Amino acid sequence: MKVSRKTSQEDVLAKYLWSAKYTAEGTRGLLKEGGVSRRETISALVNKMGGTVESFYFAFGENDVYAIADLPDNVSAAAIALAVNSTDVVQVSTTVLMTPEEVDEATRKTVEYRAPGK
Repeated sequence: MKVSRKTSQEDVLAKYLWSAKYTAEGTRGLLKEGGVSRRETISALVNKMGGTVESFYFAFGENDVYAIADLPDNVSAAAIALAVNSTDVVQVSTTVLMTPEEVDEATRKTVEYRAPGK
């Protein structure tokens, strides 16, 4: 499923939320390079895939980083997540985001579903 919306440039882009956890090695790298460097690295990566980073934050709690990005498609988002996860220093989870208008459109679709065992 591709979730998309029009941007001001009339390009079709999908919006994604990444939540990431650093390993001990990743945390050591962050201490060495700094937070701005990591944001710039992710922004450059997303830009090369035809997208933009809307926001990038470090956090306390279960995850260390939250980022929202616009990308052309799910394949581009998956490629980034696979590349990041392959390093073994960061574990990233990707969530496709939807606008309220997209949810309204979904509620107007007729879906016939039978629950298991019913």
